[in-house]
Amino acid sequence: MIVIPLLALPVALQLVAADGVPQLDVTQSCRGAAEAGYVASIAERLQSCIASEHGIRDQLDKTWSSFPASDRNSCLSSVKGFAPTYSELVTCLEMKRDVANMGARNADTVTAPPPPSPSTSGTGSTSPTR
Repeated sequence: MIVIPLLALPVALQLVAADGVPQLDVTQSCRGAAEAGYVASIAERLQSCIASEHGIRDQLDKTWSSFPASDRNSCLSSVKGFAPTYSELVTCLEMKRDVANMGARNADTVTAPPPPSPSTSGTGSTSPTR
């Protein structure tokens, strides 16, 4: 029945996210990018793209556990629907991290009203006199 594979998919993604950086097949995305370029040959661009993606994967492997599991799962889910790349995966993770950090910084700031500006005329008004 088709319901079982669909229910098993989120569990599989969670296991992959918890265990480490997933193995993505970046060939399709890199092939598309290589065919769209005009510098060097398609084969050279394809090879360069794949090498770059594997380098990004190696770097991501070093920081994978620093990202919350919920973010890893969410980002994996978002890239799995098409020809995924490590570039897209790491961008998603970094954006989620940056948004969370921005929220934490905003929560740490005091929301007291700003102090009144000093008056230049002695009447409490900051508008120039005519």
